[in-house]
This record gives sequence, C-alpha cells and structure tokens, in this order.
Amino acid sequence: MSLIEPIATATPLLAGWTTTSLFYRRRLAAARRDPLTSLLTRDGWEKAALRRILRGNAAVAVIDLDGFKGVNDTFGHAAGDAVLKATGHRLHLWAGACNGTAGRLGGDEFALVLTADDFQAGIEQLHELLTAPVDWQGQHLAVGASIGAVPADGLTLSEALAHADQAMYEVKGNGGRRGPRRHQDATQGRPEVNR
Repeated sequence: MSLIEPIATATPLLAGWTTTSLFYRRRLAAARRDPLTSLLTRDGWEKAALRRILRGNAAVAVIDLDGFKGVNDTFGHAAGDAVLKATGHRLHLWAGACNGTAGRLGGDEFALVLTADDFQAGIEQLHELLTAPVDWQGQHLAVGASIGAVPADGLTLSEALAHADQAMYEVKGNGGRRGPRRHQDATQGRPEVNR
C-alpha cells in the first residue's frame, strides 16, 4: 500500500471536518451577537468584560434608554427596533474609539467596559451621542439615556454590574438629565460616576 492511498482517503474526511468545524465556530460567534443591534449578547459581553477587568483600570457602565416605551407605544415596535439599532451602532462606534466593548444586556439596557480614564473623559460625548434623535420614516425619534458607571478595580464583574445598575437607577430616578458627578459609594468607598 502506497502513502498516496491513505492520504487520498483521508483528504475528504479532513475537508468535511474542517468545514463542519468552521460552520460551528461561525454559529457560536453569531449566537454571541444580538441579531438586532449586532452588539455582543450578555454572555459574550460578560466574557469580554471579565478579560478587560482583569487587566485593571477598567470601568463598567450600564445604560438604559429613557422614554423607549413611549416610542414603542406611539410609533410601534418597528420604530423601537430602529432606536435599538441606532443605539447599538452608536455604542459600538463610541466603544471602539475608546478601545472598549459594548453589549446589549436585554430590552433597552446596554453595557460598556473600557478604561476608567476613557470613560470619565467621554461621558458627556457618549450621552450626547445616545440622545441624538433617530430618523425613522420621516419622524425624529428621541429617547434619553441614563448612564451609571463605576470603576471596576477590586470588584468582581457581578459586583461592578450591580453597582453600575444601582447608579443608573439613581440617575433615572432623577430624570436622567444630571451631569456627571463623583461621590463615594457608601458600600465600597469607591468613586462612582453617574450620568
């Protein structure tokens, strides 16, 4: 038996395995992306956020759209989808410019992880970007954005998300229009940034 026969026999099998492996890798990558916004899903974002937090000097932000339900109720779900797509695109661009990662946690709630310095410097720009009206079928759809952020150093991802979520709800409770401020988080003694 020559060496050519086993190679000739194995080649179609290897090609099939390679094709199948590539197919499943692409399916897995697609499953980690939100089909509407193309941002990472919660699972994919949490994995990326954990890697970023372990490098240090990270901030975690949670963003909730204010007035989103009113857009859905007034203009329908297609309009709401347009707002979510625009928000996803804007977050992706902003996070990319800051070497950060954006994700959609679900509904109209999003998350960011990036360098704490980059977030502090760009929070005003992010808020302006997210609250710019979305053009949809001749309508200018406007939503607000409540942003809660915390430095993540010394925190687990779960703790950072919980503190950022708490900060976001504090901002939302105050109308979502407050400028960034620093105060000490009473439970951790860490500076917290809100928008």
